[in-house]
Amino acid sequence: MGSLESLWKQFRAFLLQGDIVALAVAFVIGTAFAAVVKALITDILTPIIALIFGQPDFEALSFTINSSHFFYGDFINAVITFVSIAIAVFFFVVKPVAAFSAARARGNVDAESDTRPCTECLSEIPKLARRCSFCTAPQEPMQSPEPVASAG
Repeated sequence: MGSLESLWKQFRAFLLQGDIVALAVAFVIGTAFAAVVKALITDILTPIIALIFGQPDFEALSFTINSSHFFYGDFINAVITFVSIAIAVFFFVVKPVAAFSAARARGNVDAESDTRPCTECLSEIPKLARRCSFCTAPQEPMQSPEPVASAG
């Protein structure tokens, strides 16, 4: 019975890991986001595109060869959905994260942090270091803020 309790504790620890919980939350939010984007495409963008090309419903587009029906309109909707999601992810996730990472790599560090990235290997080193302890590249030490003298 003891090994079953141990196994249960290990399983519970596995489920409560930060990575698993974050993955579950991302999956749920991603599923909801996909439903919103699909509704946007089907209910708003497709009719606008249909005004241009004259076809009111892409899902109804099909052709038949030897009694086999090919519904390529649904494929068009899926492509529009994919491109829309890719654009949203690129502009609202990838670009902001890249800008944040670039700013951090340039040396814009938090004023309260005691460390900064190395200019060569980007390892975290103390702000006052003259040489990186990881790659041994010479560094310009950052000035530490002067303590504010109290009036008294």
